[in-house]
Amino acid sequence: MGDEKAQRLDDALSSLVDILVPALLDEDEAAADERHDDALELARNIIDNQGSPAVVSDVNHAAELIRKKLRRDNDSPDKEVQFSNLYARLLTQPVLSQKWSILYLLHQLADSDPDGGGPTLDDLRPKSRDTGMGRHDDGQDQQVYEDAFATAGLPRLPPPLRESGSTSRSNNAGPAERRGYQRPSRKTEKVEESGPEIEKSHSMGPSESALLRDLPYTLQGLSSTNLPFTSLTTLDLPRNLPIPIISLLHTLAEPSLLYRSLSAFVDSRDEGLIGQSLRSAIGKELRSYLGLISTLEGEIRRAIISLDNNEQQGRVGKAGVTLKRCVVWTREATMGLRLMSLMVEEAKSRKGGQLISMIHSFSTHHGDPFVGAFAERMLSHVTRPFYDMLRQWIYDGELSDPYHEFFVTEQDAHEQGEDPRRAPATSVWEEKYKLDETMIPSIVTEDFAKKVFLIGKSLNFIRYGCGDSAWVEAYCKEASKELRYGDTATLETSIDKAYKATMARLIYLMDNKFRLFEHLNALKRYLLLGQGDFIALLMESLSTNLDSPAGSQYRHTLTAQLEHAIRGSNAQFDSPDILRRLDARLTEMEKGDTGWDVFTLEYKVDAPVDVIITPWANRQYLKIFNLLWRVKRVEFALGSTWRRCMTGARGVLAVVDAKMSRDWKTARCCIAEMIHFVNQLQYYILFEVIEASWDQLHAAIHKQDCTLDDLIEAHTKYLKAITHKGLLGSVRHNSVTGHREDLFTAQLHELLKIMLAYKDAVDGLYSFSVAEFTRRQELAAKIETRTAQGKWGLTEKDDEELASPITANRAAQQADRADCPFPVAALGLTASGGDDAMLPAIRKRLQDLSADFKTRVNNLLGDLLVQPDVDMKFLAVVMNFNDVYAPRKRRREGHRGEKKTPGQAEAGRRENAEEKGKGKEGGGSFAAAAKGAEKGTRVPAK
Repeated sequence: MGDEKAQRLDDALSSLVDILVPALLDEDEAAADERHDDALELARNIIDNQGSPAVVSDVNHAAELIRKKLRRDNDSPDKEVQFSNLYARLLTQPVLSQKWSILYLLHQLADSDPDGGGPTLDDLRPKSRDTGMGRHDDGQDQQVYEDAFATAGLPRLPPPLRESGSTSRSNNAGPAERRGYQRPSRKTEKVEESGPEIEKSHSMGPSESALLRDLPYTLQGLSSTNLPFTSLTTLDLPRNLPIPIISLLHTLAEPSLLYRSLSAFVDSRDEGLIGQSLRSAIGKELRSYLGLISTLEGEIRRAIISLDNNEQQGRVGKAGVTLKRCVVWTREATMGLRLMSLMVEEAKSRKGGQLISMIHSFSTHHGDPFVGAFAERMLSHVTRPFYDMLRQWIYDGELSDPYHEFFVTEQDAHEQGEDPRRAPATSVWEEKYKLDETMIPSIVTEDFAKKVFLIGKSLNFIRYGCGDSAWVEAYCKEASKELRYGDTATLETSIDKAYKATMARLIYLMDNKFRLFEHLNALKRYLLLGQGDFIALLMESLSTNLDSPAGSQYRHTLTAQLEHAIRGSNAQFDSPDILRRLDARLTEMEKGDTGWDVFTLEYKVDAPVDVIITPWANRQYLKIFNLLWRVKRVEFALGSTWRRCMTGARGVLAVVDAKMSRDWKTARCCIAEMIHFVNQLQYYILFEVIEASWDQLHAAIHKQDCTLDDLIEAHTKYLKAITHKGLLGSVRHNSVTGHREDLFTAQLHELLKIMLAYKDAVDGLYSFSVAEFTRRQELAAKIETRTAQGKWGLTEKDDEELASPITANRAAQQADRADCPFPVAALGLTASGGDDAMLPAIRKRLQDLSADFKTRVNNLLGDLLVQPDVDMKFLAVVMNFNDVYAPRKRRREGHRGEKKTPGQAEAGRRENAEEKGKGKEGGGSFAAAAKGAEKGTRVPAK
């Protein structure tokens, strides 16, 4: 067993000697065997410690000796690290028992001056041969030895001849020596010949050592003797170099040119914090690149100095530094420079968040791990200004973005002040800051950006709109944290905490300090007629004044009546702050308007409540109030007429019942029908629409995690539901005029107008009845007087007067004497047809208005039945609960090509003619309402 182990050790030692000891050209086999045996004997002596001092068999000590030598001979720790890895693997091998001997042998072989006797490594080198000049060629022997121990690199070129003796030797040498052949050892292959062409080309261009000497300057973008820069993007390479060398220089020229362009980019100026941060990050990478070049320059200088000391300037490969190795060492740096150059090209058309998204795309959408890691390293520097702006925005509510690189933009003051009627708080919340989706970087999501935008806007609104800057400053000191790229958990936690704290504070201020919900309730009670006793008292006190023309209305009179209505109703128990905001106004006047057309109530709100009750919301409230006020006015007018008719039926009307009973029965039925319509319309708007929408608004504004935007959205939805379901928001397209017009608003105005006109006609009938009653009373008194005088009670003239109807003028006079506020002359009826035409004209007027009312109600019900909204269909069912009406589904106006029968065409023309004449016939109160639904949106006159 011992013999086998010794034999295996001897074979391994012989193989190692074969590798380390080269063979000479033209050397006979006996001399080569002799040198091999001497080297093998030397190795055996070293192993056996013969001729050397005693050394302790410590494997760790041997390893430490080798490490010291590697640290002494190499500047970089790569060799030492590689040895440590191999040493660790050696210790794990159980087969090798003499680990210390192996390490000590390798250490002794690597030492140029071994302590022991016997042949040394210098003795193992091949003996010099005699040349034709009678001298030894030591340089050739040294070259052969270095070629044998050189690591893989570029093909070595023959060194230039420095002495005439060397030239003579080359001329007298054999063919094999002149061609540069080497005799292979026993275990190696023959080296390829270099060729005379390469030697010739090399002699005409700079040597590799000269190129290496200039290479550090070239890699730094500086011109040198052999590698000058002719422009920013051009490097002039030497001529007459071999193609492999040219290829290597081309590869090394890329980082040089990239460095020059990137240096120019870093030195340029950019009006942007993130752009400056990108330049700083690139500058830092360029400084790391210069550190690599400095290390490479040190290696090149040491190699050249060692070659100069050994007088082997042309054999730089023997020193371990070549152009090919420089290409390998700079390959990773070149990739980084190439990537930064691409980023610079892409950054020319981007800024801010777009620039961050571009760099982030390299780390997420690129498959090369090096590119991803490099982009992540760049992002950690580039995103610092972005996270500074983000931190200041979400903790302090201030936007520090002088170059408009953040995804939150601040509008100019001129852009905010385009509408002079816009409230300041509305401007601060909705117009001061905007979210620019194009500047949102890809490192954050869109929902995250919207939450950040809402946090900062809320803090800014709390500071400036609500005047609570002390809380914002305290919150900033308590919750402010440093944000940086890559710390996603901290960022998300900070955003969630800031969002909850900011929203809770804002809702608290709106509810407690500014009493938002009390203002909304006041708007519902006063402008939406929720306070019934107040509205009834106000209408009763204003009815006499509002019947007058609009030009005769005085604001102080309206204000006094408003104060009277407040003091006489339950409104007096409201907060003084609520009551002082309620005011009576007059809208813009037009010719022919009465006080009913221009009167409106106004509720004033201050900042910051006006961010929710916006000018648009005020217009919506005004629009709804005008409709409800007119409906209430019609209800009040019909109720007054109904009470007069019911009171007169037991007195005046009973006297003329034989003559006018049918007329009064028809009139009372039609008035009851109109009162039913008005009551159902009011019930629908006040309860089915406003109350139901109010419940939804109340639930929305009191839910958890409610934000100011949620309040605005809920209030907007509340007003849109009221206007749409309240028959104010349905719009249709008129194919004749090409305009969009309200579908139900115009119909309601026409119906209310007809009701008032019918009420005036009934009042005219009542005046006629009072006049007839008065005439009969006078005739009865005259008969009694004549009878008392002993004359005939009735004469032929009295019979004629009794048989003939009363004239219009006399009826008006009698009506005035009967204290009737509705004279017949207001109806526009004259005695042009004689006294016999008075009563038939009133009857005709009542009949036409009643028929027109039923026709329009049928049209309205037909339109309501086809609406998709269930509540609007419910209104049609309630109004026609006993099927008294026949709802008519009208054809769309788009079908104008369909032919009509002559009767339908005539009826249409007559209906249009009647509609044109309704303005004056219906009384002055709704003369302007015929112009359309826009009447309700007039701006209050100042």
